Amino acid sequence: MGPRCRSIHGAIILDRHPHSGYRNVVSGLLDGIRVLEVANWLAAPAAAALLADLGADVIKVEPHRGDPWRGLRWSGDEANYSFEQDNRGKRGMALDLGHPKAKEIVHRIAGNVDVFVTNLLPRRRRRFGLTYDDLKPLNSRLIYLSFTGYGERGPKNDMLGMDFGAFWARSGIMGLMGWPGEPPILQRGGMGDHTTSLGLLAGVLGALYHRERSGEGQEVSSSLFGTALWVIGTDLQRTLVTGRGSERRPYRHENKSPITNWYLTKDDKWLILENPNPVPYWRRTCRALGLSELEDVPEYSTVEGLQEHCVELNALFDKIFATKTREEWGALLDEQQVIWAPIQDLTEVAEDPQASAIGALASLKHPEYGDYRTINLPVKFSASEDGARGPAPETGQHTEEALLEYGYSWGEIEGLRDEGVIP
Repeated sequence: MGPRCRSIHGAIILDRHPHSGYRNVVSGLLDGIRVLEVANWLAAPAAAALLADLGADVIKVEPHRGDPWRGLRWSGDEANYSFEQDNRGKRGMALDLGHPKAKEIVHRIAGNVDVFVTNLLPRRRRRFGLTYDDLKPLNSRLIYLSFTGYGERGPKNDMLGMDFGAFWARSGIMGLMGWPGEPPILQRGGMGDHTTSLGLLAGVLGALYHRERSGEGQEVSSSLFGTALWVIGTDLQRTLVTGRGSERRPYRHENKSPITNWYLTKDDKWLILENPNPVPYWRRTCRALGLSELEDVPEYSTVEGLQEHCVELNALFDKIFATKTREEWGALLDEQQVIWAPIQDLTEVAEDPQASAIGALASLKHPEYGDYRTINLPVKFSASEDGARGPAPETGQHTEEALLEYGYSWGEIEGLRDEGVIP
């Protein structure tokens, strides 16, 4: 029997394998690589979405009620757009992992794919028979990608860890954010998850290369906490060597070089200067700001001198930057080759011509939401066409299709539905 038609939000969709019509198809770096994802929330699904961007065929397994991240909404939003981003280009399968026959299904598929992705806690993997030791005998070439909040070993290995706690707080990043004497500042949600997803992707690609040479699969693991230590490495490395911690940076006009600071312009927009070395950037900045008389002042020729005089210089810069718009200052700073950037809000970022020029944004079609833009794969390749390829699946949208591909008959599928293994 061929593929079935079904109604998704009123649109008739012909369920097919993604490489035979379900999504726009181009030649990708990982074409032919098959991925099975048993994961939820952000980091691990985001890594699997990046694999899909590279051309892999990704099947996402969710419980009947769906990934818990799927149902969350921000005020006034019709959909969880972050879920759409982190699950684009995948096919969806719904299983009750607590049912013994669901374990059989996952084992059959895992025995025939290249990569298995999971963020289940170790105890839940043991409960469902989804540890690396469970799957390795079924497929010696399997790349087993495991993700946790705190890592696979140690006293916290079986503890839930989310972005704010495991990444920002425990790593020391959050403790360094905010002004001295005030409460720490919390970062935006998902930043740690998306940073970790890039490391997960690198791990999978490295393991696939190793397999290409040796024929052997292996387990690859990463965590929010471990990735965060790498992210805060500029500060942490100093502490590891000297034993001294880092302090929060003070208010921008105290002990801060005027050419590495941020300023408000005439049109109530901000820009930031980021010039770590006064040579040659102090002179260039002076020329851009019309302060040629300060170019050769000896006290301003070193980092230490600029920091010593930063209060009065920053006050002067504040007054000058307030006399022109950000766009006007941008032209003057560019002319003098001063390193700077606009401090943009997200509506400005969405229309930034530089984002379009580098292909950082892509357009997708969705059966319910129509055409919309998404953040594209941040890596570009000259010999393959990679990037966002299709929307996130509905919960269980391709369950029957995937079961048929891996050897189940229609009669067996109906039996699985009757037993509650699939919805």
